[in-house]
Amino acid sequence: MASWLARVLERICNLAKEGNVHLTVKALAEVRGLGLGLGVQDVIDILAALSPTDYVARLRSPASSEWLYVFKPMVAGTVLYVKVVLRSNCVVVSFHEDEFDEEG
Repeated sequence: MASWLARVLERICNLAKEGNVHLTVKALAEVRGLGLGLGVQDVIDILAALSPTDYVARLRSPASSEWLYVFKPMVAGTVLYVKVVLRSNCVVVSFHEDEFDEEG
């Protein structure tokens, strides 16, 4: 595993364990629309449990040039597409069922 990925995962997990997570309006609507009965605390728990095997990609935001990190954890038999950006907190940008696209 790349050292930068280890640092990113550690930071995401630590921020999640501290409850220092923010969901965009879009991401919150996606969580609610999954039909899995997930809430914000579930999202935080999923972030805290991310592992290197969940990692898929690192993308540059065209709007801000920030790194966006994409993960695809399995939750309740469903592969989710989770995209986050790290600022002073962990911002969940996208959180939906994996649709096999990278647009998220």
